[in-house]
Amino acid sequence: MNNPWLFDAKALKSTPSARDGYSRIEERNVRIDGAKFIKLLGTELGLHYCTVATGCVFFHRFYMRYSMKQFPVYPTAATCLFLAGKAEETPKKSNDIVKFAKLILKEPQFAQFGTDPKEEILTLERILLQTLRFDLEVEHSYDYLIKYVKNLKVHRADLSEDEAHKCLLQSAWTFANDSCCTTLCLQYEPEIVAIAMLFLARKTGHFEINDWENKKPSIHKDWWDVYVDDLAETTLENICIELLDVYEAPTSSQQSTQQSS
Repeated sequence: MNNPWLFDAKALKSTPSARDGYSRIEERNVRIDGAKFIKLLGTELGLHYCTVATGCVFFHRFYMRYSMKQFPVYPTAATCLFLAGKAEETPKKSNDIVKFAKLILKEPQFAQFGTDPKEEILTLERILLQTLRFDLEVEHSYDYLIKYVKNLKVHRADLSEDEAHKCLLQSAWTFANDSCCTTLCLQYEPEIVAIAMLFLARKTGHFEINDWENKKPSIHKDWWDVYVDDLAETTLENICIELLDVYEAPTSSQQSTQQSS
């Protein structure tokens, strides 16, 4: 069965925001800024990482149906986290969402919430639910990361085997968190994202993976072949490049400076 929330390159280039005049870089930067706001707001509210990740997925999915020009980023992002709290059974009151959003955002940014921020969130929640077609169950890459690392024989000269496993997982986990700022969740299944995050963590951390459980040398050239068929290394490299773009994007304050100059 096809996943209605996975999109091809053509769809990602012709989003409602793109049709409204946003360049690819502008839309990318707004998505990154909104997702970073969700992550920061979630941290301030003490929300579980899965709730934050679900909020980011809702956020990216919403803007495949509506334009950023029509629905400003910060109220939309806050509403996505508000709904994610309910979906993941870690609910927060709308008043708390508004309270911490006001603490985090600068005055011009918070002005996007209008004169009645709580009502704005409740109104947006109804639109968000309809946009998502009440499909609130989201699968993330985190569980796959844990599963895959357990089955790998990880080696690095300066670490014990246990330390190497922990270090590789921690690095991949950080990359998975940062991937919430990208549209990878709109392009790939979570198991593929998990494989790519481990692929990047292995490369950047100089780990060696020479063996893994259920390895069949005649069939499995790479460790991920055990889990996903026909997954090319070039696909993983492209995913990594897209993630690394996040670290090159300007911050919201830099964007504000550029826009005002």
